[in-house]
Amino acid sequence: MGWTITPSLPHFTAAAGGFLERRPAEHTVLRTVCGTLARRGTDAYGPRPPLFGWWREGEQGPVEAAFLQTPPHPPLLARGPEQSARELAAAWDGPLEGARGEAETVRAFGAAWQERTGDVPRVVREERLHRLAALTPRDPAPPGRARIAGPADLDLLLRWHTEFARDIGAPADDMARGVPDALRRGGRTLWEVDGEPAAMAGSTSPEDGAIRVVAVYTPPALRGRGYAGAVTAAVSQAALDAGAEDVLLFTDLANPVSNHVYRRLGYVPVRDQLVVAFG
Repeated sequence: MGWTITPSLPHFTAAAGGFLERRPAEHTVLRTVCGTLARRGTDAYGPRPPLFGWWREGEQGPVEAAFLQTPPHPPLLARGPEQSARELAAAWDGPLEGARGEAETVRAFGAAWQERTGDVPRVVREERLHRLAALTPRDPAPPGRARIAGPADLDLLLRWHTEFARDIGAPADDMARGVPDALRRGGRTLWEVDGEPAAMAGSTSPEDGAIRVVAVYTPPALRGRGYAGAVTAAVSQAALDAGAEDVLLFTDLANPVSNHVYRRLGYVPVRDQLVVAFG
């Protein structure tokens, strides 16, 4: 049967929902994006409508691969057979600046796209998805305390999200767009020292028992003091207290310091992710 591609979120979740639920941790970003689109509307990530797709090998077979795209972001690919990635590259209609998602699937898609167009995939970022096994906060903790950010913190959070986006090479506007929504649901936490914010971390809204820690940031002048680990531990504990079955986060494999911090907190690897650009 091959790929079915649609702009309809309800059609996508009806067809591919079971596939996403089979590996909920691996599919955390796809599930979070679908939840955000359902909650905030199809323009949550930008004015251009999103696109969704799922792949079956046979007419009546199960869904074995899926993707979604929220322009201007490149398509986000779930793990699937190599054949599915190559068929998606062949079927893609229009220009494409890159791809992201499960590492081996993105590599297969990139190779097929290069064969089709001559555009060479360039690695932008290598990431690793982690799941919390057993939380082990630093003892003793660094000075300070965690508090939930509120409306009065909006300007600070917008500035820190812009700086965070610059650090990881992400579009600053995209990073800042979700801050007001996160504040409304208590999804950003600050680590304060002597009443002054020193670090932040966020969490996604719960999706079927999974919460992902996001936007962990410390200003350069305050790094190396344990504040990022402390605020991450606070957000992780809050997720557990809220009943999350899976607490997840991504690390940049090029940053050994953060990878060490999260391992020490009790996070264990799940699967590698890849972001590539074409041309």
